[in-house]
Amino acid sequence: MKKYLFSVLFLSLVITAVPALPVCFGSGAAETAKNTGTPAHEAVIPDAELSSSEPYRVLDTATGKILLVPVREYVIGAVCAEMPATFEPEALKAQAVAAHTYAERQRSLARSAPDAAPDGADLSNDTSKYQGYLTNAEIRQAFGKNYDEYYRRISSAADEVLPYVLTYKGEPIIAAFHSMSSGMTESAENAWGAPVDYLVPVESSSDKNAPSYEETVRIGRDELRSRLEAAFDGIQLGEDMTKWLKTAEISASGTVLTARAGDRTVTGNEIRTALGLRSADFDVSFDGDEAVFTTRGYGHGVGMSQYGANSMAAAGSTWREILSHYYPDCSIEKTSD
Repeated sequence: MKKYLFSVLFLSLVITAVPALPVCFGSGAAETAKNTGTPAHEAVIPDAELSSSEPYRVLDTATGKILLVPVREYVIGAVCAEMPATFEPEALKAQAVAAHTYAERQRSLARSAPDAAPDGADLSNDTSKYQGYLTNAEIRQAFGKNYDEYYRRISSAADEVLPYVLTYKGEPIIAAFHSMSSGMTESAENAWGAPVDYLVPVESSSDKNAPSYEETVRIGRDELRSRLEAAFDGIQLGEDMTKWLKTAEISASGTVLTARAGDRTVTGNEIRTALGLRSADFDVSFDGDEAVFTTRGYGHGVGMSQYGANSMAAAGSTWREILSHYYPDCSIEKTSD
């Protein structure tokens, strides 16, 4: 038990110190959520316990104001920001439960460690550090002419599961989620360095059929040198570009755990961040003065795959079955009023 609690605490510190890495949506979560493209965010959350139905305090980074957002409104706004409205209803419900769980845990953390909270709020709409959230006005702008249809789909899904959160040993879980895995999800231990009992690899082979599952990126010599030197202070690369980067240890889920970058041993996630790759499941080769990266999946790969959830829903799985698959050994419980 002590080992588990230490792991969760460690992850909380890591997650607080390192943004949860939205999956390359530079124009914001709303831009992704308004269509059928890649779901927007890879959210991870710290420790908490079941809370109440009182509004969340959400810091609006654009105005600096703290918004009092009712639970229902927040969950709907989070799903609008995080998952395409055209996804299957059962997938939208699973996402709503994950979003609600995120908010409950984050609120508890903010109250137990107010100095670490965003200006006294429970959450923020800063998607580099928190899961996405859109106000109704932002949802209207994001969905445009499809607002009525899309909002109805998401609000109906959220309403059906609003009382529920995911728990493990009586506490809301670290409800990590990502766009698509490389065919099997990754463990928290491999992704972030600390094990969590329920964030373990599970099968998600349907992700291989997701749009843009595999992508190739070419990076020129000068740009590659610049990015590696910016990411790894003092790195020595030499003149032979083919020795600048080589993958080494790879997990069973396909994640590059370690790689050799010049004279350094680094992690696949560090390379992913430095080079803006879609995932840490990648191959690298060299073609003249270009490095060629082939990535599989999109995101950190831990927890629920959003495209996997959508595929399960399309095949007839319920939101409960989806959540049970991606968060094994967890329970679905009602929050207290």
